[in-house]
Amino acid sequence: MSANRRKAFLVSAALVGGALLMTACQDSDSGAAQHPSSAASAGKSDTSSSPSATGGKGGTAGASSTGSTQGGGKATAGKSSGGQGTAAGSGSGSSGKVGRCRTDDLKITAMDSTIDGDPDGTVAVQLRNRGGRDCTISGYAGVDLKTSAGQLSAKRTGQETTVTTLRNGQSTAFGINYPFNKTGGSGVRITGLLVTPPNETKTVTLDWPGAATLPVTDGTGSPVKVGPIGSAGQGG
Repeated sequence: MSANRRKAFLVSAALVGGALLMTACQDSDSGAAQHPSSAASAGKSDTSSSPSATGGKGGTAGASSTGSTQGGGKATAGKSSGGQGTAAGSGSGSSGKVGRCRTDDLKITAMDSTIDGDPDGTVAVQLRNRGGRDCTISGYAGVDLKTSAGQLSAKRTGQETTVTTLRNGQSTAFGINYPFNKTGGSGVRITGLLVTPPNETKTVTLDWPGAATLPVTDGTGSPVKVGPIGSAGQGG
């Protein structure tokens, strides 16, 4: 019996040893199999990060940005308004239309133009084009005298008006006629001259170059008269 027990023990030990050996081999094989799987997982991770790498999506964003830029170029307000501006400019040039003279385009000066022997005094107002472009002017300028008795507006003479085209640097003029103060009294003192070019609202203030006073009137009408543009020297 002792021999049989020893034999059975050896068989059992052999069986247990074989089982342990098989388990170890399986564990080793399983561990070795896990490495390719990890590599595959790592490969998948790298692959998935590559498109999101901003290369693919960045390229898409770039294309989208390019499309946006092209769209802006086709419908840009600057391009549209620039075209309209060019058309308006060329239209004006091709038609030969010349704009009117504005107050800021003109250098306005006044000088005494009274001739000895004339019954009335005359002041000539000169308007010189300094705007850098041709311009037209016609009609009557607004003329007011600043006096010690208040502002006095000149009355139009009623003469026919003509259109004058002034090239840059050219001048035209109109005349202001006023009565001399022959009453022997102090009269009405003139302190300044206000001139507003035709069809303008901006006024220029000038020194009055004529006689110092006007005769006192009854207030029924202005004794000061203004001629149309281009009338200087033609009298009242």
